[in-house]
Amino acid sequence: MCGIFGIIAGSARSREQLQAAVGTGLDRIRHRGPDGQGIWVSPDARVGFGHVRLSVIDLSTGDQPMHSADGRYTIIYNGEVYNYLELREELGAENFRTSSDTEVILRAFMKWGPQSVTRLRGMFAFAIWDQREQRLFMARDRFGIKPLYWAQTRQGLVFGSEMKALRPFLDQPRVNGAALSDYFSFQFCLGEKTLLEAVQQLPAAHHAFVSPGEAPRPQRYWEVHYDIDFNHSEKWFTERLQELMHDSVRMHMRADVEVGSYVSGGVDSSLVAAMAREARPEGRFQGFNGRFTDGPDFDESHYARALAEERGMQLHVADIGERDFVDNIRKVIWHLDQPTAGPGSFPQYMVSRKVSEHVKVVLGGQGGDEIFGGYARYLVAYFEQCIKGAIEGTLHDGNYIVTYESIIPNLQTLRQYKPMIKEFWAGGVFEERDARYWRLVNRANTFGDALAPGAIDRAATFAEFQHIFWGENVGKESYFDSMTHFDFKTLLPALLQVEDRMAMAHGVESRVPFLDHPLVEFAATVPADVKFKDGELKRLLKHVFTPKLPEAISNRKDKMGFPVPLTLWLRQGGAAAEFVRDVFSSRAARERSYLSRPVDLDQVLSGQSVYSRNLWALLSLELWHQSFIDGDGLAA
Repeated sequence: MCGIFGIIAGSARSREQLQAAVGTGLDRIRHRGPDGQGIWVSPDARVGFGHVRLSVIDLSTGDQPMHSADGRYTIIYNGEVYNYLELREELGAENFRTSSDTEVILRAFMKWGPQSVTRLRGMFAFAIWDQREQRLFMARDRFGIKPLYWAQTRQGLVFGSEMKALRPFLDQPRVNGAALSDYFSFQFCLGEKTLLEAVQQLPAAHHAFVSPGEAPRPQRYWEVHYDIDFNHSEKWFTERLQELMHDSVRMHMRADVEVGSYVSGGVDSSLVAAMAREARPEGRFQGFNGRFTDGPDFDESHYARALAEERGMQLHVADIGERDFVDNIRKVIWHLDQPTAGPGSFPQYMVSRKVSEHVKVVLGGQGGDEIFGGYARYLVAYFEQCIKGAIEGTLHDGNYIVTYESIIPNLQTLRQYKPMIKEFWAGGVFEERDARYWRLVNRANTFGDALAPGAIDRAATFAEFQHIFWGENVGKESYFDSMTHFDFKTLLPALLQVEDRMAMAHGVESRVPFLDHPLVEFAATVPADVKFKDGELKRLLKHVFTPKLPEAISNRKDKMGFPVPLTLWLRQGGAAAEFVRDVFSSRAARERSYLSRPVDLDQVLSGQSVYSRNLWALLSLELWHQSFIDGDGLAA
């Protein structure tokens, strides 16, 4: 796990100038690789590569940038390819100079070209310079677990693991209006956009060739297809799921250092931790949890302790308080690159700091909700579709054989989501599926009149939402598949951004076994009446793996999702309230073009619940603006 930075100069420069430019980029992402650094400049001083290293595999000989034996190819790479041992054998192990997965990627590209990425199983973002052809090859893993940003600047094409590494090369940083519209609608950006107008992401599951003076033209190399398998029994699906999960966890345990696991208290992280302990039953296994010291409504550590005691794990719990928020929130936003996906990034940052005190590699449960159906809004939307199907006599058409009678016992899951349900049905019932789900996930309306009239381009944002929701790779019969697909393509990358940045802020590698592409491809083929039978969220996953979890976890219906007591702190009027008032008090903050009026903390607090995200969205955006637009993007 590492950080990468590169530049393809737009004009002739001295080697010293190019080396200094690479050093500038690396300085912004040094936290990603505290174990070493490497810089390379091409013989013609047109290309510069930089790499900071966190040593996890091949601790002694895996340094980068790495070159082919003939000097034609040079690679910089961030990530882990878990099937590197198998690929090494296929490529001829006797020809390798190192035991690193970096050399495996390089040799795979030399043999198979761009098709080599389809053989890689893992998380990765890398760039390979071909000195003979004078062109760059860039690629990113199937799910966007590892980041890769790029920008065309006066100095040339710059790219790197984090957006902040590109900030020094932007002449006049500006906010991307379309991305800002996305942010207010979803609290993440759609597609390749970032909040910095000049900076784009290489999309997940894409690669691109780039010649000097050109911009990347990404091409998709992988897609998940929701081709529903009606030919197999539920027994077959359960057995196949067991095989794939065990294999994924086994592969994700590969490392030359100790591997631990996040244990949030929910099903996904608990299952990953339990299976990891099962795969490595001897010796120490360390789990990590975080809790707020503000009462039981913000503490799920007892679930984590139940698993730790049952599985013989050593559990470390990070206690998080109001002072931690005040002292660290600017760092959190800086490390994020841009605000995204709600306030969970703050406690994730604090837990990752605890992880860094004990291990370098940690497993997490991201992806389980998106591929197996774990969000309460799926139940709300599906309940309506079942009622509609019962009325119209189409209940057993297509891929949603679930009756409204069978869903009723599970509706208690929605108790804490009454405001969401009210908004969902505010425009009447039985709208088109895209309009209905748009109402469910779109947060723009919850800001009232606080946003300036031009802050949100509703038509453009909705059109992009529709394009993703009705993807050609998704069947039109199942509401469930369309919903999970949209979240898989949009919300999941935002959560993975949090996963990566908050771990790497402390030099920790976070791995996500649910996002193993054979497992994801399998999950997309499971019929809804197996995956979501009786309206039970993540039913197939729970049905198969309940024996591995304590009953308190497997039967719980109150998973909180790591809520942050920000509203509670602000209403108490202590250090957090003072900090937030100070943030919004500057002249610049009061005159932001996207606001219709200055942020009034008391007014915002009076109009939101304890778990509302609106204040978080405005606060995060302001802190980001101060650092990346008003400032030079240096560490807070």
